[in-house]
Amino acid sequence: MSLQLNQKAPEFKLYNTAKQEINLADYKGKNVVILFFPLAFTSTCTAELCNIRDNYAMYNSLNAVVFGVSVDSLFTLGKFKEEQNLSFDLLSDFNREVSTAYDSLYSDFVFGMKGVSKRSAFILDKDGVIRYMEILESAGNQPNYSAMVACLEGLK
Repeated sequence: MSLQLNQKAPEFKLYNTAKQEINLADYKGKNVVILFFPLAFTSTCTAELCNIRDNYAMYNSLNAVVFGVSVDSLFTLGKFKEEQNLSFDLLSDFNREVSTAYDSLYSDFVFGMKGVSKRSAFILDKDGVIRYMEILESAGNQPNYSAMVACLEGLK
Protein backbone atom coordinates (compact mmCIF):
# COMPACT_ATOMS: atom_id res chain seq x y z
CA MET A 1 0.00 0.00 0.00
CA SER A 2 1.42 3.36 -0.97
CA LEU A 3 1.55 6.40 1.25
CA GLN A 4 -1.21 8.98 1.09
CA LEU A 5 -1.61 12.53 2.31
CA ASN A 6 -3.23 12.87 5.73
CA GLN A 7 -2.08 9.47 6.94
CA LYS A 8 0.33 8.82 9.79
CA ALA A 9 3.91 8.76 8.53
CA PRO A 10 5.94 5.57 8.99
CA GLU A 11 8.06 5.74 12.14
CA PHE A 12 11.79 5.23 11.86
CA LYS A 13 15.08 5.26 13.69
CA LEU A 14 18.23 6.09 11.72
CA TYR A 15 21.74 7.23 12.59
CA ASN A 16 23.03 10.71 11.85
CA THR A 17 26.60 11.62 10.94
CA ALA A 18 27.50 12.03 14.63
CA LYS A 19 26.54 8.35 15.08
CA GLN A 20 23.51 9.27 17.19
CA GLU A 21 20.23 7.47 16.69
CA ILE A 22 17.47 9.78 15.49
CA ASN A 23 13.98 8.57 16.35
CA LEU A 24 11.18 10.26 14.41
CA ALA A 25 8.87 9.79 17.42
CA ASP A 26 11.07 12.22 19.39
CA TYR A 27 10.00 15.07 17.09
CA LYS A 28 6.30 15.10 17.94
CA GLY A 29 5.26 18.71 18.45
CA LYS A 30 7.43 19.94 15.58
CA ASN A 31 6.87 19.95 11.86
CA VAL A 32 9.33 17.61 10.15
CA VAL A 33 10.72 17.95 6.64
CA ILE A 34 12.19 14.71 5.30
CA LEU A 35 14.21 14.97 2.11
CA PHE A 36 15.26 11.72 0.50
CA PHE A 37 18.11 12.19 -1.97
CA PRO A 38 19.93 9.71 -4.21
CA LEU A 39 23.63 10.21 -3.52
CA ALA A 40 25.92 12.59 -1.69
CA PHE A 41 28.36 14.63 -3.77
CA THR A 42 26.21 14.61 -6.92
CA SER A 43 25.30 17.94 -8.49
CA THR A 44 21.52 17.96 -8.01
CA CYS A 45 21.70 16.56 -4.48
CA THR A 46 24.29 19.19 -3.56
CA ALA A 47 22.14 21.97 -5.05
CA GLU A 48 19.05 20.72 -3.20
CA LEU A 49 20.65 20.42 0.22
CA CYS A 50 22.52 23.71 -0.14
CA ASN A 51 19.21 25.40 -0.98
CA ILE A 52 17.83 24.08 2.30
CA ARG A 53 21.02 25.15 4.11
CA ASP A 54 20.75 28.67 2.70
CA ASN A 55 17.10 28.92 3.79
CA TYR A 56 17.36 26.96 7.03
CA ALA A 57 16.47 29.96 9.24
CA MET A 58 13.12 30.18 7.44
CA TYR A 59 12.38 26.47 8.02
CA ASN A 60 13.38 26.88 11.65
CA SER A 61 11.05 29.89 12.00
CA LEU A 62 8.22 27.68 10.72
CA ASN A 63 8.83 25.24 13.63
CA ALA A 64 10.31 22.69 11.24
CA VAL A 65 13.21 20.32 11.69
CA VAL A 66 14.84 19.07 8.48
CA PHE A 67 16.36 15.66 7.83
CA GLY A 68 18.20 14.61 4.68
CA VAL A 69 18.07 10.85 4.08
CA SER A 70 20.06 8.73 1.64
CA VAL A 71 21.42 5.22 1.36
CA ASP A 72 24.97 6.53 1.67
CA SER A 73 27.04 5.43 4.66
CA LEU A 74 27.35 7.60 7.76
CA PHE A 75 30.95 8.30 6.81
CA THR A 76 30.14 9.48 3.30
CA LEU A 77 27.30 11.64 4.62
CA GLY A 78 29.58 13.05 7.31
CA LYS A 79 32.15 14.19 4.77
CA PHE A 80 29.39 15.61 2.53
CA LYS A 81 27.79 17.49 5.45
CA GLU A 82 31.16 18.92 6.47
CA GLU A 83 32.17 20.00 2.96
CA GLN A 84 28.80 21.65 2.27
CA ASN A 85 28.53 23.14 5.78
CA LEU A 86 25.02 21.73 6.22
CA SER A 87 23.27 22.79 9.42
CA PHE A 88 20.76 19.92 9.61
CA ASP A 89 21.06 16.19 10.16
CA LEU A 90 21.82 13.77 7.35
CA LEU A 91 20.61 10.26 8.11
CA SER A 92 21.93 7.03 6.67
CA ASP A 93 19.31 4.61 5.38
CA PHE A 94 22.01 2.16 4.36
CA ASN A 95 19.65 -0.80 4.72
CA ARG A 96 17.00 0.96 2.60
CA GLU A 97 14.19 0.25 5.05
CA VAL A 98 12.99 3.84 5.47
CA SER A 99 13.28 4.70 1.77
CA THR A 100 11.16 1.63 1.08
CA ALA A 101 8.59 2.54 3.74
CA TYR A 102 8.24 6.01 2.18
CA ASP A 103 7.88 4.67 -1.40
CA SER A 104 11.13 6.46 -2.18
CA LEU A 105 13.47 3.85 -3.61
CA TYR A 106 14.62 3.35 -7.19
CA SER A 107 14.84 -0.33 -7.99
CA ASP A 108 17.15 0.59 -10.89
CA PHE A 109 19.23 3.74 -10.97
CA VAL A 110 22.06 4.95 -13.21
CA PHE A 111 25.19 2.93 -13.93
CA GLY A 112 23.49 -0.30 -12.90
CA MET A 113 23.00 0.81 -9.30
CA LYS A 114 20.02 -0.68 -7.49
CA GLY A 115 18.27 0.48 -4.33
CA VAL A 116 19.05 4.20 -4.37
CA SER A 117 16.72 6.68 -2.64
CA LYS A 118 14.40 8.62 -4.93
CA ARG A 119 14.45 12.37 -4.58
CA SER A 120 11.39 12.93 -2.40
CA ALA A 121 10.07 15.53 0.00
CA PHE A 122 7.68 14.88 2.89
CA ILE A 123 6.31 17.29 5.45
CA LEU A 124 4.87 15.85 8.63
CA ASP A 125 2.79 17.95 10.97
CA LYS A 126 3.25 18.12 14.74
CA ASP A 127 1.33 14.85 15.11
CA GLY A 128 3.39 12.96 12.51
CA VAL A 129 0.73 13.11 9.79
CA ILE A 130 1.86 13.53 6.18
CA ARG A 131 0.72 16.97 4.98
CA TYR A 132 2.94 17.23 1.89
CA MET A 133 4.57 14.63 -0.28
CA GLU A 134 6.42 14.82 -3.55
CA ILE A 135 8.14 11.75 -4.96
CA LEU A 136 10.14 12.59 -8.08
CA GLU A 137 10.79 9.97 -10.73
CA SER A 138 13.64 11.99 -12.27
CA ALA A 139 16.63 12.40 -9.99
CA GLY A 140 17.55 15.53 -11.98
CA ASN A 141 14.51 17.41 -10.65
CA GLN A 142 14.28 19.20 -7.33
CA PRO A 143 11.28 19.44 -5.00
CA ASN A 144 8.88 22.37 -5.20
CA TYR A 145 10.34 24.54 -2.44
CA SER A 146 7.56 27.14 -2.71
CA ALA A 147 4.89 24.48 -2.16
CA MET A 148 6.84 23.10 0.79
CA VAL A 149 7.07 26.52 2.43
CA ALA A 150 3.36 27.16 1.76
CA CYS A 151 2.52 23.85 3.45
CA LEU A 152 4.63 24.73 6.49
CA GLU A 153 3.09 28.20 6.70
CA GLY A 154 -0.34 26.56 6.67
CA LEU A 155 0.65 24.43 9.65
CA LYS A 156 1.43 27.44 11.87
